[in-house]
Order: sequence, then C-alpha cells, then structure tokens
Amino acid sequence: MLLSGANTERFNMATPVSVLRLPKGPDPNSRGFDPKSPRFIALCRTSIATSASSETNAEQLPIEQHARSVLRETFLRCLLSMTNKKVQFLMHERVKVEATFGASDIDVLNFQVSDLHTPIGVQKEALIRCQDVISFTFDS
Repeated sequence: MLLSGANTERFNMATPVSVLRLPKGPDPNSRGFDPKSPRFIALCRTSIATSASSETNAEQLPIEQHARSVLRETFLRCLLSMTNKKVQFLMHERVKVEATFGASDIDVLNFQVSDLHTPIGVQKEALIRCQDVISFTFDS
C-alpha cells in the first residue's frame, strides 16, 4: 500500500497462522471441564465423592476425611523430625542424592537442603522440587 506525498511507506502483510481453538468448559466463564466427563474421571479421579453424588457415600466421607487428616499429620510430623538430619533422596532416573534437610515450603512443593551430595558434585545450599523425589529415608 502506498501513501501519497513525499513520505511513502510499504506495509507488508504477515503470513496467516492457523489458530487452535480449545473446547469451552461447561460454565459461563469457561473455567474447567465437566466433572462427569470421561476425560475428567480418568485424569482427576478422587475417592471422595463430589457434591453431585454426595448422597451415595455420605457415611463414607467423614471416614475418608479422617484418614486423610491422619496421613497429612503423620507426613508433617515426619518433615519436622527430619530437620537438620542427613536425608537420602531417591530421584527420577534412579538418581540418589544425600543432603541435610532444612525445611519445606508451606505447600510442600520444595525442600530446602544443605550440603547436597549429587553424582556430579556438592552444592552448599539447594532447593529440591518435591515432584522430582520418589522417596526419601533418614535415620531417626
């Protein structure tokens, strides 16, 4: 496209790109998918009943919630008891590392450790992503 006058410029059109349209969710704001859909059931399976089917397992819910709270408390006590102790972590790809455990963030997404011994060397301070840990052991 040419403009009239002494100042002329050319505008080039970019190559069109196809757009992938994702399916809309069931609610008006399109935030999420139907909890009754086969995909949601396969990927987000939970044993606690959803509000839609809560009538069927009303007596089961308090039992399972208690069991979950006991497991959560036991896990948090375990984290507390391993503070300042040598901990061995088994990571993905069968990598074993050892470190002095310091703390965990509130969401238990990361472990703060000191003197991290890895196959390639020692790191003075480090954060270990919990999603990379398969298991950990320590002497109590």
